[in-house]
Amino acid sequence: MSTDPKLDVRSDPPARRHELILSTYHELTPGTGFELVNDHDPKPLFYQFDAEYPGQFTWDYLESGPEVWRVRIGRPGA
Repeated sequence: MSTDPKLDVRSDPPARRHELILSTYHELTPGTGFELVNDHDPKPLFYQFDAEYPGQFTWDYLESGPEVWRVRIGRPGA
Protein backbone atom coordinates (compact mmCIF):
# COMPACT_ATOMS: atom_id res chain seq x y z
CA MET A 1 0.00 0.00 0.00
CA SER A 2 1.36 3.36 -1.04
CA THR A 3 1.85 6.16 1.49
CA ASP A 4 1.97 8.74 -1.30
CA PRO A 5 -0.81 11.34 -1.19
CA LYS A 6 -3.58 10.80 -3.72
CA LEU A 7 -4.81 13.43 -6.17
CA ASP A 8 -8.16 12.30 -7.55
CA VAL A 9 -9.11 14.64 -10.41
CA ARG A 10 -12.12 12.67 -11.65
CA SER A 11 -14.60 15.21 -10.23
CA ASP A 12 -12.64 18.27 -11.39
CA PRO A 13 -13.46 20.00 -14.70
CA PRO A 14 -11.13 18.73 -17.45
CA ALA A 15 -9.86 22.27 -18.12
CA ARG A 16 -8.59 22.51 -14.53
CA ARG A 17 -7.00 19.06 -14.17
CA HIS A 18 -3.55 19.77 -15.66
CA GLU A 19 -3.22 22.91 -13.52
CA LEU A 20 -4.00 20.91 -10.35
CA ILE A 21 -1.63 18.10 -11.30
CA LEU A 22 1.23 20.44 -12.20
CA SER A 23 0.87 22.48 -9.02
CA THR A 24 0.93 19.25 -6.99
CA TYR A 25 4.09 18.17 -8.84
CA HIS A 26 5.76 21.53 -8.16
CA GLU A 27 5.13 21.11 -4.41
CA LEU A 28 7.02 17.79 -4.31
CA THR A 29 10.42 17.62 -2.69
CA PRO A 30 13.09 15.42 -4.32
CA GLY A 31 12.46 11.74 -3.68
CA THR A 32 8.70 12.12 -3.13
CA GLY A 33 5.66 11.56 -5.30
CA PHE A 34 1.90 11.44 -5.47
CA GLU A 35 -0.69 9.12 -6.93
CA LEU A 36 -2.85 10.57 -9.69
CA VAL A 37 -6.34 9.05 -10.03
CA ASN A 38 -8.06 9.80 -13.33
CA ASP A 39 -10.98 8.59 -15.48
CA HIS A 40 -8.89 8.23 -18.66
CA ASP A 41 -5.32 7.42 -19.64
CA PRO A 42 -3.35 10.61 -18.85
CA LYS A 43 -0.98 10.02 -21.79
CA PRO A 44 -1.22 13.68 -23.02
CA LEU A 45 -0.13 14.77 -19.54
CA PHE A 46 2.88 12.44 -19.80
CA TYR A 47 3.89 14.13 -23.05
CA GLN A 48 3.53 17.56 -21.41
CA PHE A 49 5.76 16.48 -18.51
CA ASP A 50 8.26 14.97 -20.93
CA ALA A 51 8.44 18.21 -22.93
CA GLU A 52 8.59 20.60 -19.97
CA TYR A 53 10.51 18.54 -17.37
CA PRO A 54 12.68 16.01 -19.24
CA GLY A 55 14.47 13.73 -16.80
CA GLN A 56 12.93 15.54 -13.83
CA PHE A 57 9.98 13.24 -13.11
CA THR A 58 9.05 9.60 -12.73
CA TRP A 59 5.86 8.08 -14.18
CA ASP A 60 4.64 4.66 -13.09
CA TYR A 61 1.27 3.20 -14.02
CA LEU A 62 -0.37 1.50 -11.02
CA GLU A 63 -3.71 0.78 -12.73
CA SER A 64 -4.59 1.12 -16.42
CA GLY A 65 -8.36 1.32 -16.83
CA PRO A 66 -10.82 0.72 -18.21
CA GLU A 67 -12.68 2.73 -15.51
CA VAL A 68 -9.82 4.16 -13.45
CA TRP A 69 -6.21 5.03 -14.18
CA ARG A 70 -3.74 5.43 -11.33
CA VAL A 71 -0.26 6.82 -11.98
CA ARG A 72 2.48 7.55 -9.49
CA ILE A 73 4.19 10.79 -10.49
CA GLY A 74 7.39 11.54 -8.64
CA ARG A 75 10.32 13.88 -8.41
CA PRO A 76 13.58 11.90 -8.45
CA GLY A 77 15.88 12.18 -5.43
CA ALA A 78 19.00 14.30 -5.52
